[in-house]
This record gives sequence, C-alpha cells and structure tokens, in this order.
Amino acid sequence: MPSAPTCFLPWKIRLLRTARLSISAIAIAVVASALGVLSSAVEAQLVPPPVPPGNPLTPSKVRLGKALFWDEQLSSPRTVACGTCHIPSAGGTDPRSAASPLAIHPGPDGLFGGADDVLGSPGVPRSGADGLYMPSAHFGLTEQATGRRAPSSLNAGYSPTLFWDGRAAGQFLDPVTSDVVLAAGGALESQSVGPPASDVEMAHVGRTWTEILARLAAVSPLALAQSAPAALLDWIDGRAYAALFEEAFGTPDITAPRVAMAIASYERTQFTNQSPFDAFIGGDDAALTPLESAGRDVFVTASCDRCHRLAIMSDHAFHYIGVRPPAEDPGRFAITNDDTDLGKTRTPSLRNLELRAPYMKNGRFATIEQVVDFYDRGGDFEADNKDPFVRVLNLVPAEKAALAAFLKRPLTDPRLVPELPPFDRPKLFSESGRAAVTEGAGLPGSGGFVPEAVAVEPPVLGNPAFTVALQGGLGGATAVLAISETDPGLVTPGSGDFAFEIVVLDGVGAGEGFGSVSLAIPSDPALSGRELFGRWYVADTGGGQAEAVTPLFRFTLFPPLGATIVFIDGFETADLSDWG
Repeated sequence: MPSAPTCFLPWKIRLLRTARLSISAIAIAVVASALGVLSSAVEAQLVPPPVPPGNPLTPSKVRLGKALFWDEQLSSPRTVACGTCHIPSAGGTDPRSAASPLAIHPGPDGLFGGADDVLGSPGVPRSGADGLYMPSAHFGLTEQATGRRAPSSLNAGYSPTLFWDGRAAGQFLDPVTSDVVLAAGGALESQSVGPPASDVEMAHVGRTWTEILARLAAVSPLALAQSAPAALLDWIDGRAYAALFEEAFGTPDITAPRVAMAIASYERTQFTNQSPFDAFIGGDDAALTPLESAGRDVFVTASCDRCHRLAIMSDHAFHYIGVRPPAEDPGRFAITNDDTDLGKTRTPSLRNLELRAPYMKNGRFATIEQVVDFYDRGGDFEADNKDPFVRVLNLVPAEKAALAAFLKRPLTDPRLVPELPPFDRPKLFSESGRAAVTEGAGLPGSGGFVPEAVAVEPPVLGNPAFTVALQGGLGGATAVLAISETDPGLVTPGSGDFAFEIVVLDGVGAGEGFGSVSLAIPSDPALSGRELFGRWYVADTGGGQAEAVTPLFRFTLFPPLGATIVFIDGFETADLSDWG
C-alpha cells in the first residue's frame, strides 16, 4: 500500500513512551490504571485530552463524575441525566433523536412538519419549582425538545469550546458567584453547568444552582438506575453524595464548581482511540479494506481533511456549510455578534460517525450516504460566509461509496456498541420500562377532545414529588385524579386507594384545559412492586356524558437502586434507609 499523503502525517500521533508522556497523558494513565479501563498492551494513536492544571484527574473524581453524569436525579423531575442524551453505543449522542416523536422541534417557524424541523432531544416538561407543569407553546405538558441535535460527548475534551455555537469557553466561571475557577482549558467544566439549569433540558423554570445542590445533598446516588457497573456501585458503597465529594475533593461540600469539575474529569476519560483507523495510522496497513483505503484517498482529494483533520478529525473551528439558511440558526453569531459568523457551527469530530445518526445539527440526514451526497452537491444553501471548501465535487458513484465506507467502520471504536470500560454505564430509569404506560380508551368531552394524562416521572419509593398532569380538557372545569390498585373505571369514583385529588383546570375552552398535581410516594417497603392504575375525570358534559375521562395509565412502584430487597410471605420489601 502506498504511504499516506503528506496531509495525513499530523494524524500519525502516538502516545510517547512513559518517560516522555505529557502531564495530561500521565494523569489519564493513572486514572485508567486505577479504574482498570485501559490495557497496557494497547498503543493508542490519539493522545489523551489535555487536563487543566486547576482540575487534575484523580480516580475518585472520575468516579464521582461518572455517578453525576448518569444520575437522573440531577434534573428537576428526575427524568433526565447528562448521559440521557449522550449514550456511548450511539457514539455519545442521543439515539432518541431518530426514534422518538418527542424529539421533533418545529424549528424557527414554530410549525411542525416543515423543512426547518429539527431532530433534537426530548428534555423535561415545562414546570415550576413546586413541580406543577406549565404548558409550553409547542409541546404542551409533555417533554420539550431541544432546538439542536446533541453533539457527541465522546472526545469532547479535545475542543477548546463546546456546544454547537461554542458558548462554553475555556475560561470556567463559578455559575453561582461568577468567580474565575479555571483561567483556561475548562470548556468541559463550562459546558457541564448549562443543562442542569436549562428549563428545556433538565430544570424547572428559574431553577438555581442552590436548588440543584440541595437536591444532590438529599438523594442517594444513582437511586433511579435499574443497574450500574459493579465497580462504581462498590465505590459508592451506600454513601451519600457528601461523602463522595469528601473523598474526591477533601471536604464534603457540594458546590457547583465541584460538580462541574467531577463531570468534566469523567468526560476526559471518554476518548476513543482503538478504531481500525487508529491501527492503520499506527502502521497496520491491513486494518483498512481496499474499499476503505480508497475512501481515505477520496477523503483527502475532496478536501474533507481541511476541517476534519488531526487525530481527532476536527479543526474545532466554526463554519457555515449550507445545511439550512444561516438566518434560521445564528450559530456562532449569537456569541460573537460578528456578521461573518452568522450560521456557523463548530466542526464535529468524525470519530464513531456511523453510530451517531441522524446527522448535522438539525438531524436532517438519516445516513452517511446522504451526508456524502450533500457535500458532493456543494451543500444546499448559499451565503457570503459559506466555507469555500464546501463546493460541488462531482464524485462518481464508486468514489462516494468508498468515502462512505471509510467514514463507517474505520472510525468506530469497537468498545462502544457493547459499552465496554471505560464506556460502561448505569442503565437509566428512562430505559428501564418503569415509566407509566397509557393504554385503552377514554371518553371525549367538549369539541370531541379526549383529555390526556401525562405521567413521565419515576414512581420510586420515597419520591417526594411525583407529578401527574392532564392536558386537553375543558378549560375552567373541575378535574379529579384517582389512582387505585385497580382501574378506577369510566365514572368518577368516590375515592382512590393511592391518590384522590381535585383541581380546577387552567386554560379556556374545549381542549385547552390543563392541570397537574404533585404526589409524595411513601418510603414504605411494603409498596415495592405494587402496580397502580389511574385516570383523570373532567366535569364536562359536552361529550354526551357527565364527564370526559382520560385513557388508563398504570405504573409499578419500585425501590431505589442499592436498597436491600427481601421477601416476607411472598411479598417483596426493601430497606430504604439510605433514600433521601
């Protein structure tokens, strides 16, 4: 096989021998050794990401960051973790973008079904500090969707700025005091404090870091997960977050900068350096098939390497490439206010690309082949600041097929799909099948609208705020929520075994009424495994009967992770003493 072209030489980066390792590489090696996540026999081709001097890596800090990254309790309704949108087997992105109707954002025109729609990520219902839901203009009382596709969290430690528009800068400021915590190199820390306070992604409206930290102080780590890696659970060992922070930082204080530094430390271990392409640039010519090798040549001759270069396959710069008109999403312009930055977004790495569909910041393309076609035709929209290397390529079908082949298997780390260490993780509540399920039919009210129950929060024992909402009812009408051990039926019952709540719906008119209640689930071991059934009943005769009724929803109460499960006379119980 011929030698690599000159422009590929920067990719031939290898880890130096131990005596010559950089400080960041030594730190990664220490943590990796302590966690047992890297084999000493592996000669990685990607130098570990840099570590800011003010946040050195330690095994305890990485483990704490891993727990925080995967803990859904960090969100207000306890339904979203950082990791919810960054799944390793999906290349560090959100697989729900391609699969869930809740991921669709209507785009800048505010209308669903248009060419400007975005495949983002489902976040949280809009809510207040009391846990009660507020209607969102586009999403009602259901989960809101983000306006951009989630970038990959893998290899994120290499970029000097993060988010598509680069608003997470290297200077990390305490989100509470605005004091400088890290003067440079802290883009991961800066990024990590955004989502927990976003009322679309994880937070209630107006949530502060004081509230976020109070939540962490009160909960048992990873209590909502269905399972977690044994090594992580062994390290947590039933301790509260304060004790974990004390081990990682020296004192039990839970602060926003410490949360950020722990999460960032974990993310700096999430780099992928064992792909076939790593083996190829390490000298193994047989690591690529002839088709993939031909695709690598097309990648260079088509100038793809101008933006996707170096070992990480990104220049970390901002470009407008013509996916949509620049005015639809200001991109980098929103940060710099420089007209030449309108519509520009940060270049993503191409590593693990085949796992990350759909593609582009709006999820517009479903396949890598569609992406190749997009670049072959020189993009779809023009602007004065469009990158000159996005131009008509006139590739023949064989060249396009080869390029697509190079962008798939060769760039994919084989540890990701099976989620092997260091990419092992807890199984989230949202993946567990424990969320409430709606089934059957209800009864319509005025305008023919059948009201809808919204129950997305975890029915975990000890949850102090399990919110159940209703939308699509008659505005101003009285509504009753009944939850019992059997279906309450299609006529308003006189009581409920578990809950019986009466509210007056907000909103005006048929189909515009909404309301919610926040219930406390007792920390009673005898309730573990109990299945419950609920309906809302709206006083509305417009449908020809005395009330409009939602379809049935059902859910099963479950104990927090780590609770000791025992069986007494055939009934499952749990020791919940560590639940806060």
